[in-house]
Amino acid sequence: MPLASPLTIDDFERLPDALALNHELVDGELVDVSGNTLIHNDLRDHLISLLREYVKKNGLGKVISEQEFDFGGNVYGPDISFYGPPKMAFADEKRRVQRFVPDLAIEIVSQNDTFARLAQKARGYRKAGVSEVWVLDIESRQAFLYADERSAILYDDDLFASNLIPGFSIRIGDLFDRR
Repeated sequence: MPLASPLTIDDFERLPDALALNHELVDGELVDVSGNTLIHNDLRDHLISLLREYVKKNGLGKVISEQEFDFGGNVYGPDISFYGPPKMAFADEKRRVQRFVPDLAIEIVSQNDTFARLAQKARGYRKAGVSEVWVLDIESRQAFLYADERSAILYDDDLFASNLIPGFSIRIGDLFDRR
C-alpha cells in the first residue's frame, strides 16, 4: 500500500478549519497540539494582554497568539508571537500560515508537551530565523531564553524582558503568580 505524499504548507493552508485546528505541520505530517489546560491558557492570555497593550501603545509591532508561521517548511503556531514593523508588510490576513517567522516566539509547557520537545522546537525556531525564543515552564517556575545575545534559565526574581520590545519587563515570579 503506497504511503500518502507528505503535506506541504499549501496543502495545510487548504485543509478545512476543523482538520487544521489544533494541529501543526511537522515534516509533512499533521501533529496534534490540543489539550492546553486552564493554567496554560491563563498564563498565555495574561502575558499576551500585557504585551499587546505595551506594544500597541509604543508602536512596536504586532503581538498575536496561536498564529501559524512557516518555519522552514514546517508550520508551528507559538503560544505567543511578536513581530516588528519591518515584518508587518509581509502579514497576509487571508492566510492561515504566515510566510515569515516572528521576531519573538513564546511557548508555554503544557500538559501534553515535554520540555525536551519544546526545547527542540525552540532550536528549530531559531534555525528558521526567530531572533528570540522563550519557553515558560509553569511547573518548575522557570523561563528558558534562547537568543543571539544570550541563552539563560531564569527564575522567580529574574525579569522577562526582550531587546525586541524595549522598555517592557515583568518579574518571572509575577507571571507565574498572576492568579
